[in-house]
Parts: sequence; C-alpha cells; structure tokens
Amino acid sequence: MFLVFVKWMVPKGFRGWTMYPFVFVKCKLDKGDAVFVNHEKIHLRQQTDLLIIPFFVWYLFEFLFRLLQYKNAELAYLNLSFEREAYRNETDLNYLKNRKFLEFLKYL
Repeated sequence: MFLVFVKWMVPKGFRGWTMYPFVFVKCKLDKGDAVFVNHEKIHLRQQTDLLIIPFFVWYLFEFLFRLLQYKNAELAYLNLSFEREAYRNETDLNYLKNRKFLEFLKYL
C-alpha cells in the first residue's frame, strides 16, 4: 500500500480514495489516522478479492442500482456493500487478519 498526498485527485466531500495499490489522500494528517487508513486497507483487500478492475465495475453498477433505490447519491454511496463492510469494520484494526475472502458479499 502506498499512501499518496494528492489533493486534486480526491473528489469533493471525500477524504481519500483507493486504487490498488495506492491510497490517495486529501489531507496529509489522514496518513496518520489509523481508522481512516484501515478503512482504505479494507478497500484494497476488496479490490484484490475481485482482481481490481471487476471491483470498479461492480462498484459502479452497485452504485447506480443504489442510486435508483434511494434516489440520493450519499445514501447510495453509504449503502454500497463495499462501503458498508469498510465503515462497519474500520475501527477494528485487526479486522483484516481474520477477514474472509469476498466478505463484502455479507453486506449486499
């Protein structure tokens, strides 16, 4: 994992985003935030579970489905299976040690 400070690459309203093997952060202080970093590490594992490109395809299609379902972009984002897994487990810094393959499927 490479934490990279690139303010312009992070969309408005977000602190960072992950594209294997990089985590792009908007604020240098987030590099030291263990919970934030763990959240992004969970996304890295999700991406490797799906061999990276399929992850982004799934993410897009699930986002579009959730957007139709909730008619609100923020609610759609928060209800993505990938985000639900990451947010639910971001404070457990040992989560990735015991995480099962394709664990995000439990959050569909």
